[in-house]
Amino acid sequence: MSFGYQVLGFGSGGVTPVYVAASGGTESTSGNFKIHTFTGPGTFTVNEGGNQGGVEYLIVGGGGSGGKRHGGGGGAGGFRQSPGALGGYTASPLGATPAAAIEVTAQGYPISVGSGAGPNGSQSSFTSGSSTTAFSLTSAGGGGGLGHHSPGPAGSGGSGAGGGLGAGPQGSGNTPPTNPPQGNDGGPGGIMGGGGGGAAEAGSTDGSGLGGDGYDAGINPAAGDSGFFSGGGGGGNFPDGSTAGTGGDGGGANGNAGASTPGGAGDANTGGGGGGSGGGGSPNNEGNGGAGGSGVVIIRYRYQ
Repeated sequence: MSFGYQVLGFGSGGVTPVYVAASGGTESTSGNFKIHTFTGPGTFTVNEGGNQGGVEYLIVGGGGSGGKRHGGGGGAGGFRQSPGALGGYTASPLGATPAAAIEVTAQGYPISVGSGAGPNGSQSSFTSGSSTTAFSLTSAGGGGGLGHHSPGPAGSGGSGAGGGLGAGPQGSGNTPPTNPPQGNDGGPGGIMGGGGGGAAEAGSTDGSGLGGDGYDAGINPAAGDSGFFSGGGGGGNFPDGSTAGTGGDGGGANGNAGASTPGGAGDANTGGGGGGSGGGGSPNNEGNGGAGGSGVVIIRYRYQ
């Protein structure tokens, strides 16, 4: 990767560092780095491209909703990150390969942030999250979960959703495919709803309904999630008093058990999948599948 160093004349002493200068989103600093966080659409406006290694990124899609009536957990939004090419933090294994930041020039870079899927009020259909885009890279929204005995498969996306109780077929992750993969498959439905897939692992296949964990991005942690993003939602169960699946680290919501109990909502700006709702009563009285968490874009670079 070319760093575009400016070489001075003879006797000048070498290279003059020129740092990226930019604006947009919510701005913060950490040591020698500046961080821009976008929780909605905006523009990353570069005034000076610099010669100190470009910018690093984290791009997370919106999470899918959980399934209604002992439904599967929603799949997490896709997770794409440049690893720590500039140093200073521990990046996840899902960074770009090879390690490289993006060189930027003086212009505006449009940012779109995917919304999480809304609460799912139908046991026979699913609602997936929306994609997030920055620097012409896209992280897909997470797949939505299906409900009790609904024909599958559940929704596919950045990570796939879990199948509903007794229904089986889960959604596929890394859809459309990226390299390295942006997420994992959901878990199959069985004695309860399957867990949604997360960035780091698939939804559980052992009938526990656990959502797959996301990754610790190690950069500008989201509130309450210690830096983890893109966790899958937990599967729903029945009857009252039973145990539902827990959501994966990274904003994945817990499923619920029992009549009229909705699934939990994925955490905002983490791409977490929604939890499957409970069951055991009339289908018309079942709680909705939980909403997915919205996505986020985080940009980081040397500014001094």
